[in-house]
Amino acid sequence: MSDFEAATAAYYRQQQYQPGWLDLFSVVVEGMFANASEAESLAFLRQMGGQLAQRYPLANATTVADLEQDINRLLARFGWGTVDIQPAGASLVITHLALPPGDDKMAAARWRSVLTAILQGLYAGWLQAQGGDPLIAVTPEASEREDMLRFRYQR
Repeated sequence: MSDFEAATAAYYRQQQYQPGWLDLFSVVVEGMFANASEAESLAFLRQMGGQLAQRYPLANATTVADLEQDINRLLARFGWGTVDIQPAGASLVITHLALPPGDDKMAAARWRSVLTAILQGLYAGWLQAQGGDPLIAVTPEASEREDMLRFRYQR
């Protein structure tokens, strides 16, 4: 990453950081992981992402571009970065960029798994509300970048 890219990324992360709320969320998540298994905690966070999708429904999209635009409108409202959605054969590849930063108290790997679970539930909820089959999974894929998550929506 160039100095320019690093400076830009740092700027956007600072815009997303909300003292107090993020700290509270971090404490709640750490408490959840301390009192439930990792699998149970991540399942709960996916469920909460799905409920967030219900609370903030998308307009009915007629194209992938419409879907991407409406999701980006809501992500901007949350300060949660941006998404790129690309059709790939019989699947959609969902790339979430400019992830919200953690609070530097929670381990980076844990923060990433928390965001992955929440966004997995959020995207699944939104796609199901668009008429998607609830049996089709939104599956996380490996990503080499710290500020990006990738998911695949495919049977």
